[in-house]
Amino acid sequence: MNQSPFRRIMHVDMNSFFASVEQQCNPRLRGEPIAVIGSNKRTIITTASYEARAFGIKTGMTVPEAKKLCPHLILVTGDNKKYTDTCAQLVSLYKNYSPAVEVFSVDEAFLDITGSTWLFGGEERMARLIKEEIRERLGLTCSIGIAPNKLLAKLASDWQKPDGLVIIRAEEVTTLLEDLPAKELCGIGPHLEQSLAAMDIKTCGELGRTPSALLRKRFGVIGEKLHFMGLGIDDSPVIPLEEEEEVKSVGHSMTLEKDIWDRNLISLHILQLSEMVGRRLRTYGYQGRTVALTIRYADFTTFTRQRSLKDYIAHSTDIYQSALRSLSSIRLEQAVRLLGVSVSNLCKRAVQLCLFEEEKKKALASQAMDEINGRYGEFTITWGTLLLRYHHSGVISPSWRPEGVNNKG
Repeated sequence: MNQSPFRRIMHVDMNSFFASVEQQCNPRLRGEPIAVIGSNKRTIITTASYEARAFGIKTGMTVPEAKKLCPHLILVTGDNKKYTDTCAQLVSLYKNYSPAVEVFSVDEAFLDITGSTWLFGGEERMARLIKEEIRERLGLTCSIGIAPNKLLAKLASDWQKPDGLVIIRAEEVTTLLEDLPAKELCGIGPHLEQSLAAMDIKTCGELGRTPSALLRKRFGVIGEKLHFMGLGIDDSPVIPLEEEEEVKSVGHSMTLEKDIWDRNLISLHILQLSEMVGRRLRTYGYQGRTVALTIRYADFTTFTRQRSLKDYIAHSTDIYQSALRSLSSIRLEQAVRLLGVSVSNLCKRAVQLCLFEEEKKKALASQAMDEINGRYGEFTITWGTLLLRYHHSGVISPSWRPEGVNNKG
């Protein structure tokens, strides 16, 4: 694996993003300990303001746990539209500094600045200009890391929070990584950390010195990548939105307010998910032949059943009927905690004339619903059976993008 010594990558990580956006939108929340939560009753802390973090509140805590640490904590139900709109503004801002911008998540982005730093007086001045523009235009702060590759740039952005700027030079990499815990690298989670520790590998230096053949034997195809990660080597490119691989599937999932056994209620949730998936397919001109239903039990056991169809579909009721057939083949062993519906085996939808009156009515109804919901918000108009359902607002998927079929807003 080769890596250019002249390559310079920037990672921009927004500070306490959801909470900071809420504080910026509501001045009464500024300076207060707030936590952003989901919309259902079994919610957890999505993110906390730095004022709340001072009390020890962390992402993933339950509300009761957080309230014990900070009784006067202010809870704010997350608004995904605010966050995705802000992300879109940030991406537009980044493109003024580099044409190569990769959205890593709703609050993170990579920029390949190798060829553009000279336009702004060097990489440090470029970073400070970006930070200043974000603060002035959006009232938000970010931490920025600059390094020879994406792996190290993300590592650098984590070192000074909030509002930090860390630059790693190519000649500094070996020394910086020698005693750095391997878990600090993006992609090494708790389970992988434990597996590496069992091999007496705890630092990046030890990981880089471990033969790739030994790591391949233990971890399979990712073994060689782990070896190079320990050395601080990463040749993965910054992939702009327009160059991302064609989407392979479209799906939605939801954690239910309470575990349920009732198949009629489960079917109602499946209908809602099918409409959400169908609308995205139709909006971006896709259709698919494989419909998958995912179920998670109360004990977190998760499985998927899928059906491949003869014809390509994009209509919500067709997706729903296929998912229902999968449900009918399942003998529920526990109450259901989470449901998901997805469509894969996709192709771009060709314009087809509806030969039968019933098909024409169905297509026109979908078109009218899509136009209204696109203008006024999802589920402004919906199927009669869903009228009693609230619009479930889940967390933002890691696959979310500010444009295209992965925009789930």
